[in-house]
Amino acid sequence: MDGDGRAAPYDDGALLTIGAFARASRLSPKALRLYDELGLLPPAHVDPHSGYRHYAPAQLERARLVAWLRRLGMPLARIREVCELAPDAAALAVAAYWAQVEADTAARRDLAAFLVDQLERKNTAMTTPHTPLTMRYAALTDQGLVRPAHQDAAHAGPRLLAVADGYGPDGGQAAKAAIEALKGLEDQDLTSTDLLGALEEAAHRAHRAHRDHRAAPAAEETTGCTLTALLRSGTQLALLHVGDSRAYVLRDSGLFQITHDHSLVQSLIDEGRLTPEEAASHPQRAQLLRSLDGATEFAPDLQLLQARPGERYLLCTDGLTGVVPAETIQRVLTAADGPDQAVRELIRLAREAGAPDNVGCVVAEMTGA
Repeated sequence: MDGDGRAAPYDDGALLTIGAFARASRLSPKALRLYDELGLLPPAHVDPHSGYRHYAPAQLERARLVAWLRRLGMPLARIREVCELAPDAAALAVAAYWAQVEADTAARRDLAAFLVDQLERKNTAMTTPHTPLTMRYAALTDQGLVRPAHQDAAHAGPRLLAVADGYGPDGGQAAKAAIEALKGLEDQDLTSTDLLGALEEAAHRAHRAHRDHRAAPAAEETTGCTLTALLRSGTQLALLHVGDSRAYVLRDSGLFQITHDHSLVQSLIDEGRLTPEEAASHPQRAQLLRSLDGATEFAPDLQLLQARPGERYLLCTDGLTGVVPAETIQRVLTAADGPDQAVRELIRLAREAGAPDNVGCVVAEMTGA
């Protein structure tokens, strides 16, 4: 390799065009251009006038390794790491990756079971009488040990559960205002209401109010918040989510995250450009792609769930999930006597782990009436 990280120069006659190299390596020219941009497989020479890429035959071994690892489904970020290792260490890294794949497959099997169960509940919702439910609930927030201001907000009531994580100069007020906009749903008769529609409209009102009344700060001082909420009527739960706060459900088969983070690092994980381990320390891990922000369109995720007795639901900000592992959260939710004990224990664990961020938690338990 030369000083800029590209392969050392070869005689022009020894180099392969990108098309020839693509055929030999079984990688498409499009993939080769992407791998060049990522520094994973830079060409041996780039023509300064035409920009044409040329590759050395000696690069075929690395290219074929990349192709095989992609066939395994390995993310690009991890492939880059493997390609820099000696053969023995690379073999161990591939074995470790495959062990993780098998563990993830088991987790996805559980998630598939959750989705099948959820869909079957919807299919029988109109024909099967449901056990009447009551809901025990608790909410708690904590400033943490590092942040100079408290910008998380949480609410738990007979019909509504919600958390919001504010950011920017007036983020705390944005989070409180978002939840206040939803609290009116507690007083409505929701028995014959479109739950998703009611929840979405209340959130849109919060967004419009934030947009209409916000100051005009500089771009780097944008104010807004995440918002994750559950609205209950009988056994139905409407879920609204935007940002990187999360909702989980604990059922007999395990703990499931039922929201998807709207963050830059999550998008990079989804694209295979970043591993979950790298995401935890990524310098832009707090950057959101969607939120309740007066400067952008409001595009929440919405879904309808069917609740059953014995289930426990957790809504929380990333001040909890950033420092407390999912297996620990599951243990606490399983062992706690009730929601109040659960939220107190979760925040205690966040503080024990350093609590670098504000923490907001809501826990609810469904019980037979």
